[in-house]
Amino acid sequence: MKQLTLNISDNKYHTFLEFIKTLDYVEVPEADPESLSELDISLKQVKMMQEGKIEKQNVQAFIDEL
Repeated sequence: MKQLTLNISDNKYHTFLEFIKTLDYVEVPEADPESLSELDISLKQVKMMQEGKIEKQNVQAFIDEL
């Protein structure tokens, strides 16, 4: 199976996605909602760190958590 990456305008994304789901030879995997939620939280934390709203964690503290 081949994989293809496309850039679709935000306003046309949903329509395009619904269309390609109708094609019997195209597989559209569903995203795991829990993983997406965790990723969203992480991205918000990074943005807050960049804005100085929360303190950045040093490398040693990160390693200790692992």
